[in-house]
Amino acid sequence: MWQPKIILQNDKLLPYEQASVHPMSLGMTYATAVFEGLRAYRNPTTGDFKIFRFAEHFKRLLLGMKVMRFDHSLTEDGMREALSGLIRANEPDDDVYIRLLVYIEALGLMAQTGPVGYTAAASPRERPKFADTGMSLGVSSWSRLSDNASPPRIKATANYHNARLTQLQAKSDGYDGALMLTPSGKVSEAPIACFFMVREGKLITPNIGSNILESVTRDTIITLYEEATGQAVVQREVDRSELYFADEAFLCGTGQEIIPVVKIDRLPVGDGAIGPITKKMQKIYFDAVRELTPDTHGWLTKV
Repeated sequence: MWQPKIILQNDKLLPYEQASVHPMSLGMTYATAVFEGLRAYRNPTTGDFKIFRFAEHFKRLLLGMKVMRFDHSLTEDGMREALSGLIRANEPDDDVYIRLLVYIEALGLMAQTGPVGYTAAASPRERPKFADTGMSLGVSSWSRLSDNASPPRIKATANYHNARLTQLQAKSDGYDGALMLTPSGKVSEAPIACFFMVREGKLITPNIGSNILESVTRDTIITLYEEATGQAVVQREVDRSELYFADEAFLCGTGQEIIPVVKIDRLPVGDGAIGPITKKMQKIYFDAVRELTPDTHGWLTKV
């Protein structure tokens, strides 16, 4: 497996181990940072690398910086070229995972809005083992953040303290992962992935008002499913007890891609096996990201 050797920091390509951020910067002391995880997939036939849904990821990054009031000069064209150069510099021979982190470099008071810096790292990321076996999830005692506290739709590093506590509890309790509920007790999402379930032939996912990240992968699944089946994905509030009535379930995210869920709170989801709709969406999704089917949405950006 290839290894990262070059990192991108403030428009400069550096040896991977030489990137640095001052420990007293606001990015470190107050977690004033937003990030995106992106993937560049390798087409198995042509060997070309293409970044999946770069424009949508960058748009979300800009919205996060807007809400957090970052003073910056990042542009979509500039970042596209910079990330393409980063991928080429690392000479990967397989899929690439990119972590793009934007933060306030200033040393000083919490309310400062700049100067802003960024780093981007390209690395391999193996397919999660649970993609083939399915995950066992437990409903966490930690609630998902509320919009009036720390907006979950912003991909801010500080929000992931909530996710980390949830994941640590799940591991301690003997689960592979967790599901979080909103403060009002409705199903929200997993620590680093959105949640879908199948009930009576309908694909259902918690709505945007359920304190979820406005996920690019979630939107991809909804679009691909509706095109493939002609049926709308149901986006609504989901009760905790409804989880136990599900026939299938899966998680999705850029890093996780699509991971089946076979148990929730130690109860089997459906018959405890990976269901047909989940398998179908895995195939449709991977065909789309690797351009094994036509890119009718313009989602792929050539490196």
